[in-house]
Amino acid sequence: MNDAIRQGWETTKRHKYVLVALFLYRLLWGFFLYRFIDAIVAPILTRYPDQHPIGEAAKQLFAIEAQFRLLKTDLADRTLLMLGAMLLLRMLITPVLNSGLYYSFAHADDQSGTQVLQGIRRSWKKVSLLYGAEKLIALAPAIWLVPFGRSAYLEVPNATSWLGQMLPYAAGWAIWMLAVHLPFLFMQFSAAAGDRPWQGALRSIRRMLPLLGVTILLPLLSLLGSAAVSGATLIWTGLLAIALNQAYHFVRSTIALWTAACQHRLWQRDEA
Repeated sequence: MNDAIRQGWETTKRHKYVLVALFLYRLLWGFFLYRFIDAIVAPILTRYPDQHPIGEAAKQLFAIEAQFRLLKTDLADRTLLMLGAMLLLRMLITPVLNSGLYYSFAHADDQSGTQVLQGIRRSWKKVSLLYGAEKLIALAPAIWLVPFGRSAYLEVPNATSWLGQMLPYAAGWAIWMLAVHLPFLFMQFSAAAGDRPWQGALRSIRRMLPLLGVTILLPLLSLLGSAAVSGATLIWTGLLAIALNQAYHFVRSTIALWTAACQHRLWQRDEA
């Protein structure tokens, strides 16, 4: 695993222009998502009562009104529909970008530089099909879990007890998604390199322990860094906090690209 991390970092440095593009892609996507959520949440928060002698009663009235808007109007349905459309758009773009990146990883040792655009032309269809199959299998439990969670909340509309009830199901779903993701990721590596996808699935099983280590360790570093940045912005407010948050997007993009490069190196090492 240590060799894969070191070699993955070397591959990441060779793809510095791809890193900049990934950073801009994430930044723009986060901006539009923020503006969309702000347009939904801000009008509701403007009705939050100010502090006055009947503050508690006013807060309870605000909570009742917000709950009524969420459960008795089409606000939640429209919001979920728009979020679903945005998620679908990202799911269409992501495998196309991944196909070029994985192809370029496979030819990272060549002297001709990165080959992302060539990889997109050659392998976007195969990678997109595998990516779509992965998401269908990974999201299949939502057919049961989402109606179950909705009915559970309507029976007892208490956020704390509802979260405690749904936490085991969410944890099981997360484990399921990871178990589906890793074999399909290696299958996409194989498809982008021109190999048979099922060979990639077998490689992921043989390299499962170091693959799990890389997949968990590097994103955990990103999560810890995000927590540190969030804590710092509570102390340093204003323009400095905004600059720090925007700069950390680049760090997150770097760790994401590094993780993918390490995973691809594990695929290549098993190939050798």
